[in-house]
Amino acid sequence: MKLRYFVILLIILSFISLFIGVKDITFSGLWSMSEEQWKVMTISRLPRLISIIIAGVSMSVAGLIMQQLSRNKFVSPTTAGTDDSAKLGILVSLMIFGSASTLEKMLIAFLFALVGTFLFMKLLDRIKFKDAIFIPLVGLMFGNVINAATTFFAYKNDLIQNISAWLQGSFSLVLSGRYELMYISIPLLIVAFFYANKFTIAGMGEEFAVNLGMNHKLVVNIGLVIVALVSVVVIVTVGTIPFLGLVIPNIVTLYMGDNLKKTLAHTAVLGALFVLVCDVFGRLIIYPYEVPIGLTVGVFGSIIFLYLLLRRRANES
Repeated sequence: MKLRYFVILLIILSFISLFIGVKDITFSGLWSMSEEQWKVMTISRLPRLISIIIAGVSMSVAGLIMQQLSRNKFVSPTTAGTDDSAKLGILVSLMIFGSASTLEKMLIAFLFALVGTFLFMKLLDRIKFKDAIFIPLVGLMFGNVINAATTFFAYKNDLIQNISAWLQGSFSLVLSGRYELMYISIPLLIVAFFYANKFTIAGMGEEFAVNLGMNHKLVVNIGLVIVALVSVVVIVTVGTIPFLGLVIPNIVTLYMGDNLKKTLAHTAVLGALFVLVCDVFGRLIIYPYEVPIGLTVGVFGSIIFLYLLLRRRANES
């Protein structure tokens, strides 16, 4: 499947999304917008579109890197405790600093997400039964333990409403001046592109990588840092977007294979397109209100995830 078709579709849908909203802005009136319409376009809708694209690209690529390093197609920030660890970090920042700044939340959440991801990878090394479905189940249980601790301390410190805001992703509050943190993902994605071949080799096992003269631990650590930081940037800015890093790399693998360098661009574009479709759907289904992106992506993502599980079972039998 040609990448340019996805890019063209993404461009068309991006343009259409700019004209979807409560404030009436039409294509025919694009060149004669009032001052209020111009502010809506530049302060709200353009930042929203940019954050949707960056979030879709970032989380999809993060999932692809995790799947490559763990050698498991059902591992992602959602199923490896990364997102749950980041939310615990956000809670800790609120407990320590009170009304913590966005940067403070990001730094502490990054440390927790990184530690949580490393713990999962260490746990993965100790598990002898490497079944493709068993591993993500372990990750989900690991994440649920962390999530339970987060809920407990949130109730204890009367912060349950504060932390609940991070449980469901939404682009409705994305405005100019409140989304620029997302740009941190761009240099991380560039690093991921240059390390793509090394991530592929690292995913073949430590012994294989060392025999080729590669520093396996360093490459894995770089990959996990990218995954943790990208996940935190998205969570701090728009909240949790479940299943995105799981289903998009799997869909691309079905028609492109497993080479990370070859699939990276397809994964990035398809991830942005998927989130944009879910966002447009969420804005139209109960117009003029909107469904949070975490809910729409969660519903469609879980359906695709279930299909992938059933498809794998059918192939094995």
